[in-house]
Amino acid sequence: MVRNFTKKLLVACLVLLGYGGNEAHAQDPEFTQFYANPLYLNPAFAGTHRCPRISLNYRNQWPALSGTFVTQSASYDQHVDALYGGLGLMVVSDQAGKGILTTNRVSGIYSYQAKISRSFSVRVGAEATYFQRSLDWSKLTFGDMIDPRRGFIYETGDVPRGGSVSGIDISAGILGFSDVFYIGVAGHHLTEPDESVIAGASPIPMKLTGHAGAIIPLGNSRYSDVASISPNILYRQQAGFRQLNMGMYIRKGALTGGVWYRNKDAFIVTLGFQTDIVKFGYSYDVTVSKLANASAGSHEISFQMNFDCKPKRRTFRTITCPSF
Repeated sequence: MVRNFTKKLLVACLVLLGYGGNEAHAQDPEFTQFYANPLYLNPAFAGTHRCPRISLNYRNQWPALSGTFVTQSASYDQHVDALYGGLGLMVVSDQAGKGILTTNRVSGIYSYQAKISRSFSVRVGAEATYFQRSLDWSKLTFGDMIDPRRGFIYETGDVPRGGSVSGIDISAGILGFSDVFYIGVAGHHLTEPDESVIAGASPIPMKLTGHAGAIIPLGNSRYSDVASISPNILYRQQAGFRQLNMGMYIRKGALTGGVWYRNKDAFIVTLGFQTDIVKFGYSYDVTVSKLANASAGSHEISFQMNFDCKPKRRTFRTITCPSF
């Protein structure tokens, strides 16, 4: 029973952390299968596959807690020749503490592609988002509700607060790529809109992301099932939070495996299966921080469907990057 109390209090603290006081800051939910959710990583990825693409992602973070953190996203994108770039639509839903704190976001994305040379192209993307965040005060628990023997049996004396807030958010990104390597930078929440659901201000801190990697064939590149390795690095900064991810993917035919290390927090193991039409991936974050015993890591699933489209006469380079 004491353990359950501890978990409930931990969830309440994590949910309210960054939402009390006169001014506070929060952090974005994250996906560890970065390239399986390309529009979430960088808006410049919109249309990079050329043909229509649908991506579905689900993440359950710290499932051992009684109030887990669940994030889901769905996106659609494709290249449009008449616009010289790509269009994308993305919907993200994030729930903390079994719906105590809920954030929904709908984003429209446009990216423009320019061919710099015969071997290198650049894409610049812009994203406009409508967001809504809400807090269900009735689901929160407080210390004055606890009986030492019988648990949560009392009504809290805390005055109910909270509600919902909505607004517009702007993000942008740039992506450079050749047939061998790729590098990108994205800036999210450029206008830092206020998302406070209690008293005081709670601006969304600007998030800066840098990512880079390469695809290295292991054998004769004329064969479609040739094995390859892909070393990658990703750096993310938001307010006082800094994160460095380093890892590598190995692909052979339809199978892909990957191992990542997230600084002082987790090892990430990824397994994926892909064809020309369908991609499916699973990853597990092995927590190595002090939350290891209480959190039970994180599970993430991705699904992507790539549709066929008529070939165009105009030369168009698609980006070669990992699928997960």
